[in-house]
Amino acid sequence: MVQKFVRPQFLALALACGFAGMTLAPTQAKACGGTFCDGGQGMPVDQTGENILFVIDATSIEAHIQIQYDPETDADNFAWLVPLTSVPEFSVGSEPLFQALLTATVPTYGLNSNPCMAPPPNGTGDGFSVKFDSNSPTPPDILFQDVVGAFEVTVLSDDSAADVMLWLGENGYTQDPAAEPIIQEYLDEGHLFAAFKLHHEAGVSDIHPVVLRFTGDEPCVPLRLTRIAAADNMRVRAFFLGTARTVPTNYRHVLVNPLKLDWLNFADNYIDVITQAVDAFQADGRAFVTEYAGDAGVVQTAGVYQAEWNAEVFVGLSPVEVVDTLVTQGLANCFEGQCFNFFPLVEGLLHTHLPVPDGLTAEDFYGCLSCFEDQIDLEAWGDGSGFANDLGERVVAPGLHAATLLQTWPYLTRLFTTISGHEMTEDPMFQQNPSLADIANIRTATQDFLCGDEWGANASVVTLPDGREVFVPDGSWPEFPDEMPWALEVQQTVLDGAPQVLVDHAPIIDDMLAAHNAAYGWPPEEGTTGGTGTTTGEPGGPWSGSDSGTSTGDATAGQTMDSSGCGCRTTTGWAWPAWALAGFWGVMWRRRRS
Repeated sequence: MVQKFVRPQFLALALACGFAGMTLAPTQAKACGGTFCDGGQGMPVDQTGENILFVIDATSIEAHIQIQYDPETDADNFAWLVPLTSVPEFSVGSEPLFQALLTATVPTYGLNSNPCMAPPPNGTGDGFSVKFDSNSPTPPDILFQDVVGAFEVTVLSDDSAADVMLWLGENGYTQDPAAEPIIQEYLDEGHLFAAFKLHHEAGVSDIHPVVLRFTGDEPCVPLRLTRIAAADNMRVRAFFLGTARTVPTNYRHVLVNPLKLDWLNFADNYIDVITQAVDAFQADGRAFVTEYAGDAGVVQTAGVYQAEWNAEVFVGLSPVEVVDTLVTQGLANCFEGQCFNFFPLVEGLLHTHLPVPDGLTAEDFYGCLSCFEDQIDLEAWGDGSGFANDLGERVVAPGLHAATLLQTWPYLTRLFTTISGHEMTEDPMFQQNPSLADIANIRTATQDFLCGDEWGANASVVTLPDGREVFVPDGSWPEFPDEMPWALEVQQTVLDGAPQVLVDHAPIIDDMLAAHNAAYGWPPEEGTTGGTGTTTGEPGGPWSGSDSGTSTGDATAGQTMDSSGCGCRTTTGWAWPAWALAGFWGVMWRRRRS
């Protein structure tokens, strides 16, 4: 029987899987940051998108992949495919690790406002069911087969994409015919494929990130697998833990024109600006921006792992004591008979090993296990060893490993792009460059309201983090001419030293800004009541020029950003964009060629 599949939502690593009527319900992870005066509020970016973490060791790479799903879909429909260069070590990943990474490094835009003062001297498609006969080709070689957390994992080796697709069809995977030539490309390059799906006892609440560890030194994301089904401007976010800032090697790097961002509304047009900037001349839709680069210590480990977590204590434990023990360990939160904020995966494990009796709600049952002791399924609980094993494998061990990574690797980079299917002709690859400056994620501009009838009501001057001054005549961010570039600079990064500047739009941008300001009489001529003591947009910093080998603090932060209201919340959904046919995806890396 041919199954339908939920689309895993990690970055364009999807190879069309023929999903029928599946939609995704992305959520947002948000965080607040920065200090703002006069009621000014910092707005974090909208973090909807694909998320992956690479840990770059001297001789190996570890990829942590966050899997997105629609909780309204059937767990039996979840499956995906990953291209590999060798058989990796597989393990369970930590969802709280991703939430901690997103929260700590989210680009956040703030505006300090000063009251009026005289001025002193910044695709869809349909899948198909594959039919087979008794004379089908030789099946692929199976190099690895095991259960990893909630997933059944099989690593396949073959020379023929047709053989791989036949095996997938025989084992319940649906394919899109457009996938075959892309699979063949990877096979011709010597790749293997790992097929993942939930094992028969798992549900969507059991879905967790996965970790793959390989020998190698160059992370790579195979976007070619997604191009047949990717939505336009799909958002891709990659984190890197290592010893230095990570940069794309075969994709461009872009510095964003800060004048295109709506600073008065906390850069709420961020996604559009990034999309336009990475589509600029010489970037050509295959480019990244740096959202954060610096000390990995900004990521808090408190929610990732706690020393109090102990799975072994559940062995032999009376089932009526389970929730209280989880509360003691900080894995659940209960108050006056109501339990909420279960740690990710914990509630799913409870439903498996301590199922809710018919006629009760989970809230009532887990809120007072002793009240329903006579209805507890003692056979499902057993001696508690099943729950203990799963808790240790899926929560405790991944949390400890994630916290260890954060404590081991001193440097964290966060890169972001939007990309469409027709641009996915090459897989982006990355390397560390120890020469480049840090990039802060908190960006704050200053708005000075102007007094005097000559300026008009609500007139102000906004000074961007790079020192550029923008005259705002009426309380709305200026609409600069269409000719103003979206990208400040397009670069080709290298493995050491400053990047090569391919396009520098700073002179054009500064000229257009000067013309805009001059139209309103800013800056005022000497001898008038106007004037300002701040800089006037001289090129400098990442807003206007190349990366350098020295850190420039918050001024370097303004390279990229999105925006949403500041809810100061994180969610268990890591919000990836919907693809019409996405279902196979993967990560790979190659050894650096000498």
